[in-house]
Amino acid sequence: MSEILKTWEKIKGLTRRVVTGKISPDLSGGDEERIKKKISKCIYAKGYSLYGRSRAVELGKLYLNLSTKGRGKFMIILAREFDVDKQKINEFIQKFQKSGDENTRIKAEMELSKALIPPRVTLLKQFNSLPNGFKFLIDFRSELLRIRNSDPFLEKLDEDLKSILSSWFDVGLLDLEEITWKSPASLLEKLIQYEAVHEIQSWTDLKNRLDSDRMCFAFFHNKIPDEPLIFVEVALVNEISANIQELLDEEAATIKLEKANTAIFYSISNTQIGLEGINLGNFLIKRVVTELSNKFEGLKHFVTLSPIPEFRKWLDQILSEGDESIFSPAEIKTIKGLTNNQDAPGGLLDLLNSNWHENLEISKTLKPILMRLCAGYLVHEKKDKKAFDPVANFHLANGAHIERLNWLGDISGKGMKQSAGIMVNYHYKLSEIEKNHELYLTESRISAEPEVKKWIKKF
Repeated sequence: MSEILKTWEKIKGLTRRVVTGKISPDLSGGDEERIKKKISKCIYAKGYSLYGRSRAVELGKLYLNLSTKGRGKFMIILAREFDVDKQKINEFIQKFQKSGDENTRIKAEMELSKALIPPRVTLLKQFNSLPNGFKFLIDFRSELLRIRNSDPFLEKLDEDLKSILSSWFDVGLLDLEEITWKSPASLLEKLIQYEAVHEIQSWTDLKNRLDSDRMCFAFFHNKIPDEPLIFVEVALVNEISANIQELLDEEAATIKLEKANTAIFYSISNTQIGLEGINLGNFLIKRVVTELSNKFEGLKHFVTLSPIPEFRKWLDQILSEGDESIFSPAEIKTIKGLTNNQDAPGGLLDLLNSNWHENLEISKTLKPILMRLCAGYLVHEKKDKKAFDPVANFHLANGAHIERLNWLGDISGKGMKQSAGIMVNYHYKLSEIEKNHELYLTESRISAEPEVKKWIKKF
């Protein structure tokens, strides 16, 4: 916010001073009506003059100085008061239906199409034309997403914003860049800030992730060149990795690049909440696969080492309901033997909420049970005909298949809480990507290696 305000303050001839105290941060009293008038002046100004831009700057600055409550009211006003004119839409529909010749029909169709665009879109586009306007709209949408479901008009406003941002962030307009240890410090700081999968613990940790056998690629847009939109971290290895702690071990020796045959995608992070639903990740991975294939002839396998963020949440719900049907009689007996709780679901839940993985005997005993449950979760659990797990859905929709489950692949607090420490490899086999993609989208078919399905068959 401070960067945007600073930029707008410097625009000589555009900004007019916002009188402090005139509009309360919470938009109390008659402030809502005054905001409505200011928005109206921006939208319905004749032409798009310097004066019109000055009003957009003033309104944008006003919004940025509002409280969370005030911004919510601002959005409601924009969504409800500057929506489509229903009467005009009905008139154009009737005109279209009654059109007798092709010319009249086409004209009515064009008028109807224009009427379906809400006036608020004009303001959104005015904001975009300002310096840092891209970032302003992205941040605006990130706040809108928090309250979107509270009002159907806000959902419509979000669709307007998403449509605008989708056109501006088309993959053809993005630049793929490699981020290295020699990149500007301000950019490296943003990697630390935005890393969403495996927290970067220190500058030494970051330097290790950018070593000769480690790489980071990001998409940038020329309108916000200093902000990575999404980035993926890659490790070049000579076998499929099974453990994230080992992969990120700062003491581990680097390998000679000519010996690397596998690229491990171990973290992908979206940096802008306001771009939610605008799928940049699938294009990023495919672009990076192409880039690495061209650069390193020895690379034969492109595989992820991925978390399973919803597994424990799904399993804990079933266990808390006391459903024993997910266990075989032998598994029920085994779980009861490990705990004082004679209720198997409750007993397993108690174990999962302890440091069970530090006990080798308990860990060995629970492995076949949890691996079977996790395999079944990934392969069979669906939501709207898609994989229940969001990370699984992302990679499967991109054309990958489930290669392997990794027992205790992430024993960090986050890894244990999310997936009982289990991680998964998704394999992007170049010859099968398109086929897997089509089968998943059209038939909801999840492709998995026999080794994964073998866990399920043990039930």
